[in-house]
Amino acid sequence: MKKPEQMTLIMSIVERGSGSRLAKLYNKNQVFTHIRCEGQGTATSEILDILGLGGSEKDILLSITTRTAARTLLDKLDDELRGAAPGRGIAFTVSLTAVSSLIAAYIDLKTRPESEGSEPMENQQKSSMILVTVNQGYTESVMETARKAGARGGTIIRGRWAGDESFAQSSGITTLQAEKELIFIVAPTDIRNRIMDAVSKEHGLRTEAGAMVTSIGVEQLVHIG
Repeated sequence: MKKPEQMTLIMSIVERGSGSRLAKLYNKNQVFTHIRCEGQGTATSEILDILGLGGSEKDILLSITTRTAARTLLDKLDDELRGAAPGRGIAFTVSLTAVSSLIAAYIDLKTRPESEGSEPMENQQKSSMILVTVNQGYTESVMETARKAGARGGTIIRGRWAGDESFAQSSGITTLQAEKELIFIVAPTDIRNRIMDAVSKEHGLRTEAGAMVTSIGVEQLVHIG
């Protein structure tokens, strides 16, 4: 029995109201497994116009598929499907190190007829996704710091701290709040560390903002719409 192909996560950020229609377009192109959530853009209106990202209210679509199917879809979005996707935004891929075997087998079976025989995706990682988890109310100041370090904008979703309270005590953190905001910033890899260092220095865990900063390599990125 052939081993299922490596799985990839496609993260698509589009104008509010476009997520469901985008999922239908993805289904037609052999990408079937999605989670949709809502977010808020942080870019200024001027930057939104320059990047063609539309309004600040966002739909975020998380799609799991094979690496080959992900590349095929993003190549189409950058070519024959350009303009066919609803709304405007971006889509990018990150590798998954592991997926439930049942999900992997199902996705691999569904996508193999169309994706089989395609060339493997090169892992150039020219872009990175920076994830900043920050106490609620500090997003604007964190994004101001990130912009000064080269970031163009980000997307926010709301969350709550669900970790062990002893983490804060052992780390000397006095401002660990339950209400959190997660900021997703996609930036060129060559300025990633500059942005992360600036945010950590100004808004790190031992400040009122309590920011935790991580990053993931982005394999492929295209503009939608």
